[in-house]
Amino acid sequence: MTQIVKPDSLVTLHYRIAMENGQPLISTFEGTPATLQLGAGELLPNLERLLAGLEVGKHELFTLPPEQAFGPHNPELVERVKREHMPEEDIAPMTIMEFAAPDGSRYSGLVREISEESALVDFNHPLAGKTIRFEVEVIGVL
Repeated sequence: MTQIVKPDSLVTLHYRIAMENGQPLISTFEGTPATLQLGAGELLPNLERLLAGLEVGKHELFTLPPEQAFGPHNPELVERVKREHMPEEDIAPMTIMEFAAPDGSRYSGLVREISEESALVDFNHPLAGKTIRFEVEVIGVL
């Protein structure tokens, strides 16, 4: 009997997320496979939907445009932040900083540029606006 991935399956798989040009960002193919509970928020919902219906042993490669991956880049999420409101003193361009929200939650932003008075911080997901490749090999389904 063939095992098929369902939207609520516990799945063991190898996966790779790469840029459109093939530059890998994360991969389990060279090491231990991942075991993920679908529907629990462990993987991007659109990536989970691609897994549903795949059989054990299946190896697939998907190319996802920004709208199906991490969304388009939103220019409204790029803000100038005064240095006095920044959590760290030693800040360099192209570094990721963590900020605290009023409710106590934490969120990250990429410092695009810095001056003595402020920094331009991009709060978009780093892969927003990018086409990605999602490669997967299903090893087991529970």
